[in-house]
Amino acid sequence: MRLRRSVVALTAVLGLALVSACNSGDDKGSDSGLQKVSYLTSFGQFGREAYAYVALEKGYFKDAGFDVKISPGSGTVDVMKQVAGGQADYGIGDFTAIAITLGKQKLPVTTVGMIHQTSMAGIVTLEGKGIKEPKDLEGKAIGDQPGSTNQVMFPVWAKAVGIDDKRVNFIPSPPPALPTLLSTGKVDAIGQFMVGKPLVEKADKEGRKAVMLPFGKALPQLYGNAILTRSDLAKDNPDQVKKFTAALLKGLDDTMKDPAAAAEILKKHVPTTDVGVATQELELMKPYTLPVNSADPLGAVDTARVQKVLDTLVDANQLTKGGLAPGDLVTVDLAPKG
Repeated sequence: MRLRRSVVALTAVLGLALVSACNSGDDKGSDSGLQKVSYLTSFGQFGREAYAYVALEKGYFKDAGFDVKISPGSGTVDVMKQVAGGQADYGIGDFTAIAITLGKQKLPVTTVGMIHQTSMAGIVTLEGKGIKEPKDLEGKAIGDQPGSTNQVMFPVWAKAVGIDDKRVNFIPSPPPALPTLLSTGKVDAIGQFMVGKPLVEKADKEGRKAVMLPFGKALPQLYGNAILTRSDLAKDNPDQVKKFTAALLKGLDDTMKDPAAAAEILKKHVPTTDVGVATQELELMKPYTLPVNSADPLGAVDTARVQKVLDTLVDANQLTKGGLAPGDLVTVDLAPKG
């Protein structure tokens, strides 16, 4: 009997050891041999985020050796904090908002490529609300997620277009509710990427057209969304970062070539997706992804332009002169090159 109990106990210990071995080590999938990686979208699961799901669906991540879990992000600042804290390995955030945030707090994150070569951020309203130009926003209420790209960038844009940002009231609002809040008059305008135009117009029961106030028109030097990762991951595992970035950008390339197919893939993974709206978003997004230099690949980064972004933020009193250098924002050696 004692021998039998000993055998049972030994079997249990060995079983626990085996389970532990399967759940530890280098984050390899227990049955696939792929490296588990977590990724955050920039803002929810709208059509503009479809490229990550395309990379997942078409096996680009798998081919690169990754088992990727995609989760919805809730704005640049939150994505930065989650990546910095190890809750995610990669994420997407607006480059200007990243720079402003790093100027205020030192988070161990870096960017390794651009999704958008031009900023898509801005303010959106509807016809009939008395807002036709930036000056009309003074005294108005804007709905947006705290820490979102649009809210963080607003003072920079306000200075560029000559309005007083302190005369504009931002109302904390969850991303999915923004179009409805605008349509029902709870707010006068919302923070929104310019590709959100079809989403905003579909949500309005009165059929009003969207009025777009893009930040990029006054600030063409600004980049849009960038690929984020932890600084230590970029330093210690550069090959992993390059492979992940290449797979993600391959998904972006396919998405821009066939927005309708990408929207269908997004719906497969996010059932609430409106395929028509998502397709329109992606069609509108294509020009924003194209490098200024046609010889450069998707995702390319220009160090001189990064410095221009920093100079712009210093001029707008959002950064201290000399406080940040391009290398504090971008690991250029890991960015795509032609």
